[in-house]
Amino acid sequence: MAVRPPLIINRLDAERLQRLIDAAGEDVVALSLEEELERGEVLEPEQIPADVISMNSRVRFTDLTRGREIIKTLVYPHALDATEDGVSVMAPVGAALLGLHVGDVIEWPLPGGKRTSLRVDAILWQPEREGQFHR
Repeated sequence: MAVRPPLIINRLDAERLQRLIDAAGEDVVALSLEEELERGEVLEPEQIPADVISMNSRVRFTDLTRGREIIKTLVYPHALDATEDGVSVMAPVGAALLGLHVGDVIEWPLPGGKRTSLRVDAILWQPEREGQFHR
């Protein structure tokens, strides 16, 4: 696997995500997400740079494997039904996006032994950038 880019994760997001991971048991995505949390730099919400994907960020990214530009909002699983363009952080693509910076490229495993490569093109909306630190 290629070297993964550095991550920055909001402390509140990290705490909430750890609870989801603990409840998920041996789920493959949860285990991958836990590895990402362990290697990420955890910062207070007010310290999150504007070019980093945090929970509830609306992101434009390119699936380099399929050559498709995609816009999604990274959400917790319980908010998926209420978010028109949502992708769950507990789904492979959602877990891959968390904590990345604009311009980052990441290779990520998919179900069935496949892999994908994603590039973050823009963050269209980010809670921390909008002053929403404790959502």
